[in-house]
Amino acid sequence: MQATVVITTKNRREDLLRAIESALGQTAKPEVLVMDDGSTDDTQATVLRKFPTVHLHRSEQSRGLIVQRNRAARLAENPIVFSIDDDAIFSTSSVVEKTLREFSHPRVGAVAIPFANVNQSPTVLQRAPGPNCIYATHNFIGTAHAVRRDLFLALGGYREMLVHQNEEEDYCIRLLGAGYITRCGDADPIHHFESPRRSWERMDYYGSRNNVLYAWQNVPFPHMIVHLGGTTAKTLAYQLEPERLWTRLRGVAAAYGLAFTAQCERQPVTKAVYRLIREIKRRGPLPLREIETRLPVSV
Repeated sequence: MQATVVITTKNRREDLLRAIESALGQTAKPEVLVMDDGSTDDTQATVLRKFPTVHLHRSEQSRGLIVQRNRAARLAENPIVFSIDDDAIFSTSSVVEKTLREFSHPRVGAVAIPFANVNQSPTVLQRAPGPNCIYATHNFIGTAHAVRRDLFLALGGYREMLVHQNEEEDYCIRLLGAGYITRCGDADPIHHFESPRRSWERMDYYGSRNNVLYAWQNVPFPHMIVHLGGTTAKTLAYQLEPERLWTRLRGVAAAYGLAFTAQCERQPVTKAVYRLIREIKRRGPLPLREIETRLPVSV
């Protein structure tokens, strides 16, 4: 089984060069795709000069991470697509090779690869709770995951209307609805050096907006009413500093506007799938053998 590593970037040349070097150093010898989302520095020229085997696709105008990752999945030449941020690296040369083996079970549609936000803590997140068992989780983080390309494309990839934030959890519930799990990985961790060049206003706005849209689009009736109300309240209460609260309020209002003007289609999962993903989220990763009979027939 072969892999493609996707790195989406914008104006983070030095971070990107380290990410590419770590991807090219993988024992699995993956294809490396760099999606340049309208960089205004010399990212393109530097990458082409230093790494001639890398496939770089540049957009003259910024289209956003979600659009670029969807585009990369269509361009990828291999059945498993890995995604890391441009400020992340593989900690060892075997991460891709080990993760590829974790797709051996036909119910596995995505793998949440272990990672650490090393500027904050050495704690490794997304690691399977134990060895010799397949664990299903409810979500993965964008900087450390791999997906089956055929399923990703069949399910429409990430919803591009989300623009930024929360697209992973939205994809995971749709993946479960199609009969496939997101598996906790057990490879060596990806190291994520969270860049200080991030727009927290953008993250607050779209994070709040997309939390509400998750409930509207995916949660079946009548659970949707309680979920939507609870999500709205928790989202607004999360950060009470006036400026950030105002940004979150604008995001929530935008979500309700999209929902109630029919600009955002509801495609809820079944009640059984909703109950299952809520249980996984509440209890933590669960062994596949315990939940497999509760999964829908895979499409």
